[in-house]
Amino acid sequence: MTRALTRSHFHRSSLIRVLCDLAVVDVVEPVGAFAEKLGQWVDLASAITLRAVHNVSVPPAAGARAPSPASAIGGEFHRVRAALEQSIVKSDLPRPGGPLEVASDFEPYRRYYAAHQRDMALKVPRLQARVRAVLAGSSQAHQQLAALDEAFATMLSDREDRLLAKLPALMEVRFKHLYQLHQQHPLDVRQTDKPELGLKPGTWLARFGHELQTVLLAELDVRLQPTLGLLEALIPDFDHEKTH
Repeated sequence: MTRALTRSHFHRSSLIRVLCDLAVVDVVEPVGAFAEKLGQWVDLASAITLRAVHNVSVPPAAGARAPSPASAIGGEFHRVRAALEQSIVKSDLPRPGGPLEVASDFEPYRRYYAAHQRDMALKVPRLQARVRAVLAGSSQAHQQLAALDEAFATMLSDREDRLLAKLPALMEVRFKHLYQLHQQHPLDVRQTDKPELGLKPGTWLARFGHELQTVLLAELDVRLQPTLGLLEALIPDFDHEKTH
């Protein structure tokens, strides 16, 4: 399971498209200007902070360690992204066994999803901070961009975390839907799809496992978008599709 990051508007992100395809969220058409939508996320105090950052030249921090060259930080982006992708697609999905009631229990998948979210929440902000440090050691315009990115990250991270934390619950809706469809199959078909077969290809659980990983990969795209934007400002010809 491979795919590359793509430039997209937020409302057309790969995550939103995947969730709409799985019918766990409604299709949302873009309404209103970007600034208006952003205003719903940023309160007055945060807006004042952003304005102050935008109007002040921000020099590199005194005594800060010399940042990595632009080419090196680009390579680090690819390595971190590839490692997180591999962690998702190579990790073992929960394998139910025993009675069918156990197979229809979503809790193991909730823990699986939450574990990968914790991994992304730990590594992606660190990567973003390192890219930001390279920008801060560059031109004045890049220094200002780094300062704005840090301010945005501080004021929007809590709301983003709350929204992403809802994804396991949405996937539970999908899990229950697939299970209900499975239960509607003729008895002889269901008997050939026993829980002890686990994630055998062709079973409803195998389908759900694939969908779960697809949503995780789409979430990773969303989490990496701000870092990718910083890199494209730093390296105009940055190849975000390159893999190692």
